[in-house]
Amino acid sequence: MATPADLPDWKTNLIELALTSNILTFGSFKLKSNRISPYFVNCGLFCKANLIRAISTAYARQLDGYATANPDWGFDVLFGPAYKGIPLAATTAEKLAGVDEERWGNVAYSFNRKEVKDHGEGGLMVGESLKGKRVVIIDDVMTAGTAIREAVEIIHGQGGVLAGIIVAVDRQEKLPCASEKEGKGDDGTARGSTMGEVRRETGVPVLAVLTLGDMIAGMRRLGRGEEVRRMEEYYERYKPTE
Repeated sequence: MATPADLPDWKTNLIELALTSNILTFGSFKLKSNRISPYFVNCGLFCKANLIRAISTAYARQLDGYATANPDWGFDVLFGPAYKGIPLAATTAEKLAGVDEERWGNVAYSFNRKEVKDHGEGGLMVGESLKGKRVVIIDDVMTAGTAIREAVEIIHGQGGVLAGIIVAVDRQEKLPCASEKEGKGDDGTARGSTMGEVRRETGVPVLAVLTLGDMIAGMRRLGRGEEVRRMEEYYERYKPTE
């Protein structure tokens, strides 16, 4: 896991902003898996101008940082699955140009319609054509991975090449087991995470702006010791095999 010294200032600033905006909150939250989490990240609240700027800039920094560390990797289009991915694709494309105009100035964005339009320009897609393009899926969260898998199918169906996936938060916890889904608790078996499963299935980089490890390091830097303790206990209970 990241340490406070490892964490870039922009990630600490984003965590602090998420706290003050009640995007990152602490308490007792029942998840779809029936787990009780001590923290919750409501990415839907990144909806005000300053918050949109902060999160889209963070996506851009993470993508640019990965591309810098992996010079053979790149992409042509950001694909935002309808609906939450749509504003993320558009605003992050703009912020990428601000990070490095020469490298990212021609990056485009695209998104799908939930229902195929049968008039006007028609079709399923809006924005840049994906045909023959290297495409990164951008979305807010990855829970079971279903929406991401649907996005991958759309990209392949449109003749695009999947280059990567990026989400806002990686909770770094193992997939829920059958007994948890039935409300009977974790059976204690070792399992991978959704992010890890999708990474293995697709063979492409699966990135996150913030991981649970980042948030723990950021909270420690901000002097939030009690929250750090609770997050670390949760991680130890549900940490994935990878």
